[in-house]
Amino acid sequence: MRATGNVWPKKTRDIHNHHFDSTVWDDLELRDDDIVIATYGKAGTTWTQQIVGQLVFGGDASVNVGEISPWVDLRVPPREVKLPALAAQTHRRFLKTHLPVDALVFSPKVKYVYVGRDGRDVLWSMWNHHANANAAWYAALNDSPGRIGPPIEQPPASVREYYHDWLDRNGHPFWPFWENVRTWWALRGLPNVLLVHFADLKADMAGQIRRIAGFLDVDVADEAWPAILEHCSFDWMKANAAKAAPLGGVFWDGGADTFINKGSNGRWRDVLTAAESAKYERLALENLRQDCARWLAEGTLGGGIAAAA
Repeated sequence: MRATGNVWPKKTRDIHNHHFDSTVWDDLELRDDDIVIATYGKAGTTWTQQIVGQLVFGGDASVNVGEISPWVDLRVPPREVKLPALAAQTHRRFLKTHLPVDALVFSPKVKYVYVGRDGRDVLWSMWNHHANANAAWYAALNDSPGRIGPPIEQPPASVREYYHDWLDRNGHPFWPFWENVRTWWALRGLPNVLLVHFADLKADMAGQIRRIAGFLDVDVADEAWPAILEHCSFDWMKANAAKAAPLGGVFWDGGADTFINKGSNGRWRDVLTAAESAKYERLALENLRQDCARWLAEGTLGGGIAAAA
């Protein structure tokens, strides 16, 4: 999967499940100035959509990323609704995907921002997302036409059990974790791919936003920066959560405030034993290159797993 020179990744497979229909990308007419925000999920996706939306629209507080920045490979709404809506957009589009690279239609002219996060933090955020999902969420995923494979079921009562099941069954009940990270890490040298880490956003949000702006070739007026930084802060996003959550948060008990939860790392440290945490670290080194495992653990600002390996 490592791309060098003029060799660009090609789509080699499709992925279908209760969430995914990767074939939607086959029918999407990409534009040269499109932006794709990619993550495994729960790694800072919505935060990055908010950042990109603020950059594209110059700090406009009214931007609703939940409406204008769709998850392309999600089965709902169907392509008959999603694709015409995207075709009608006249602003610079920014799209969302949770696919590994080899299931995505990749364009050398599109800009890709991949966001990583320690898998334990991903899992804790996923737990909140799944445990608070309501009946409408299950109906949309399980009962809408076109689902391939088994339905998604309610999570176990224990987040610890959820953690071990996710590790032992390779991303269950969502999708494989390691391959997602691995395929995007392999493209880190391409000029149209930028890797961003959740921990770096937390440590230096302003610096990371300027880094993203430079990568996207967005020329931001000096007077727009204070508004952009304010509207990308966790406190502002929490207070305006309905503008970020899909459909304003109707799929979760507690609404958009549940979807935009805590925005913090390390909550697993209060639950997992040292041996349980080490299980994740061992699997990270088995499934990823050492430098990738190190980056995923703490980002560019920390030592990470491999520092002690």
